[in-house]
Amino acid sequence: MAASGGQLYAHSRSAVSGSRHSLEEHLRGSAALACRFGEVFGAGELAAYLALIHDVGKGTCLWQGRLLEAERRGGGRVGPSHKHAGTLLAHRYTQLAFGAVVFGHHGGLPDMDRLKTELVKAQPGGEHAQLVEEAIGAVEKAIPEIHPQPRPAVPGWLMDLPKSERRLGLDLLLRMLFSCVVDADFLDTSAHFDSTAVRLRAPADMDALVERYEARRAKMLAGREPSPVDAVRQSVYEQACTAALREPGVYVLHVPTGGAKTLAAGGFALRHAAVHGKRRVVLAVPYVSITEQNASVYRELLDPDPGSGEEAVVLEHHSGVDLDAHTPLDGMPAAERAQRERQAHAARLAAENWDAPFVVTTTVRLFESLFSHRPSQTRRLHNLAGSVIVLDEVQSLPDRLLTPILSGLRGLAEHFGVTVLLASATQPSFWELPRWQGLERRAVVEDPSPLFDALRRVTYEWRIGEDVTLESIAGEAAGHRQVLTVTATTKDAARLHRHLEQRVAEGEVLHLSTRMTGAHRREVIARIKELLAGGAPVQVVSTSLIEAGVDLDFPRVYRAWAPAESMQQAAGRCNRDGRLSTGTVVIFRLAKGGQPRGTEYRAAVQATDGFFGPDLARPDDLGALERYYPVRYALQPGLGEEIEELRRRLDFPAVDHAFEMIEDGHSVPAVVVRREADREAIETAVARLRDPHRPCGPEVLRGLQQHTASLPRHEAEAALRSGLAVPVTGDLILWLDAYHEQRGLDPDEAEEPGAFNL
Repeated sequence: MAASGGQLYAHSRSAVSGSRHSLEEHLRGSAALACRFGEVFGAGELAAYLALIHDVGKGTCLWQGRLLEAERRGGGRVGPSHKHAGTLLAHRYTQLAFGAVVFGHHGGLPDMDRLKTELVKAQPGGEHAQLVEEAIGAVEKAIPEIHPQPRPAVPGWLMDLPKSERRLGLDLLLRMLFSCVVDADFLDTSAHFDSTAVRLRAPADMDALVERYEARRAKMLAGREPSPVDAVRQSVYEQACTAALREPGVYVLHVPTGGAKTLAAGGFALRHAAVHGKRRVVLAVPYVSITEQNASVYRELLDPDPGSGEEAVVLEHHSGVDLDAHTPLDGMPAAERAQRERQAHAARLAAENWDAPFVVTTTVRLFESLFSHRPSQTRRLHNLAGSVIVLDEVQSLPDRLLTPILSGLRGLAEHFGVTVLLASATQPSFWELPRWQGLERRAVVEDPSPLFDALRRVTYEWRIGEDVTLESIAGEAAGHRQVLTVTATTKDAARLHRHLEQRVAEGEVLHLSTRMTGAHRREVIARIKELLAGGAPVQVVSTSLIEAGVDLDFPRVYRAWAPAESMQQAAGRCNRDGRLSTGTVVIFRLAKGGQPRGTEYRAAVQATDGFFGPDLARPDDLGALERYYPVRYALQPGLGEEIEELRRRLDFPAVDHAFEMIEDGHSVPAVVVRREADREAIETAVARLRDPHRPCGPEVLRGLQQHTASLPRHEAEAALRSGLAVPVTGDLILWLDAYHEQRGLDPDEAEEPGAFNL
């Protein structure tokens, strides 16, 4: 039996207003939003139509009756499937491939074989045919536009592509349309349950942001102690501002460490956005620590004054929570399963959609979103259209995924109004790879060689031999007043920190890794800066997270053997401001030391061995680096060509499965109550994420970022099994066991009482 009065509903009652969400209102509201999103890349009409039909299947008496039943029992899955009617309409009025957007709007984009199979079920004689016919008949009375005349237009650029590239173009277009529909659906649904208007930001005034950036940058620099390298940094900034006036495309900012790349990249991106009408800047960095530091810098330069009542300009988003991950529900009691399903739905509504003028995120979050097939990951993609994407420390992109990454970036630049800026002191030779052949390379700094000569501030020493151990390096480092030591693994960092604690008689011994919460890392970095500025003795042990973008200046740096670009990045933390005649960088190779897992890392180290070392080149030798990258790529088992083939087949789940930014396994985010003062806020946020009846906004996950550390998946699973952690939502866990006051979730704590047992 249908809902009372013949009214069709899309969603159950809002706890706030007490009213249900009419199906017509939801479909028209979603279509209007999707049209607005798709217009940015010339597909507004098509996006609107796919949103208009995405929930047509809810128009059956069966589905409406089940909605009321679910409402009476307090929520849970409604069923039956409501995707087939819209899928059939998409096939009828567009083409089958666009039906994937409708079919996947809850569970994720399907592969084409699955889509064809489901279409057969929706057609006459198929198992869903009667329900599909009923749903379309019911909805067309209120929304006759589900039968459009003329048919929605497909962007012309797609058919203009060479035949060999057309499927890749279609893959990217489908992902962007899916993003439009999913985000529109989420936003309209969330507005209903919150009983508010849909929350959309007004377009940013980029000219005003440029003015604010310039004024605050000048004030920031005036408050700093003058440095011998200030003139070089100013030259870099001026060249970036001049380059920003040129046409959109793919740009390279090749600047040595210490060249004020962060400020130059921001200046370029904002000016380019203002001149060319870009909607936002998306800055992606490889490490969470850089996200935190860069976001802090850009907030200082761009966010409105406190008390102004204006919305924040800068969005920091590096949450590693996979909102589509879930505990297997098979065999679970019906009530508990319904509860879990409601929790998962509520949590997905909390996913970020990057609707902010300046987004700071991670490359993992950016590219795994681009190549995901899941709704919560992909809903933000449409906000990349008409943007400036800055890839900071671009040398950190994984070699084994370069083919799809470069292909995706080129597609965004050529068809979705995106300008890309590649920023690094060690620029990879991407234009030698097939996917970027023929693409114009636009240099921000035409000849970086003079900059590297001017900013060469260190000498290199080498420690290689059977006697090189963590103990020997700790003994040597302990004899110096201010030292940074960068290890290859979190385990080596924790163990070296222990060795130094035993050897250092004066000053503090500090530690940095992603096993510490975001707030903890920020506190430690602030303390390091304070000690360095005061000339106090300090020993710092860190993983590679400190190497890129963390603005610290040590007179002496030790770096475990690593790929050449990592050695140079570590050197960028030494004599950074050029106040010494020269700093000292010691590269050491442990006789028995850990190395990150993965064939990619091993290939990079193998290539490094052939070009850099005591009798070879320095890590900052531009000629050696230019020869190094092609060899490094050639040593890889592959650069991800198989993923491009999966994209051509429109096999979205297979692409998602194959595209793993972290080679040695996904890390799991763990919320930690580090201080009792934070407990109430953390527990409240966790309760909100678990509440199936009150969908929460993205601010809840944002608030937990500072309290979140990372764990390898196998350690997280062990902690869950032993009761030392509990699930929250998706793959987010709440940590219940010990947290070391300096080393966080110490990988060696299993050796001590009270720690998790692995």
